Amino acid sequence: MNPKNRQQFLVALTLAVLALFVGVNFIYAPLAKFWSARSQSIAVLRRQVAEGKTLVQREPGIRSRWAQMRANALPDNTSLAEQQLLKAFDSWSRDSGAGVTGITPQWKSEATNYLTLNCRVEAGGDLGTLSRFIYDLEKDPMALRVDAVEITARDNNGQQLTLALQISGLALLNQIK
Repeated sequence: MNPKNRQQFLVALTLAVLALFVGVNFIYAPLAKFWSARSQSIAVLRRQVAEGKTLVQREPGIRSRWAQMRANALPDNTSLAEQQLLKAFDSWSRDSGAGVTGITPQWKSEATNYLTLNCRVEAGGDLGTLSRFIYDLEKDPMALRVDAVEITARDNNGQQLTLALQISGLALLNQIK
């Protein structure tokens, strides 16, 4: 190959490599990144549309559940709510035969539209009475949640047990009708 042709070949090769470098780094990479981001946003939007359609289909059930929750929430008056909860504990203990030995209520205001009544409840009895007490508490429609359960034996045979419950109750403020 003569020097002139070789020089032209090297210039053409250099220009081709430079064009390839510019094409890959300044055209292809940004377009690929844009396309990937666009594909991801389309996937997110499709998922959100599917979730929205599901919510629209479930609207009657969600609304009825919300109405039920509002109806069974504790009153927004703290003394009335505590009184209602104490009556419920008394009823559950009478029905189950468990002896409630202590109730420690504490109010927490975590948001502007609801309050939570956290209670520590201690009860005693045998396994049957304590399980019935928990069952009665759980099946009641009142807006309560059992956060923690602890059972300890008071005798060597495990016939007399102590139940410690951590319960949260919901009181809605400024209820949306």
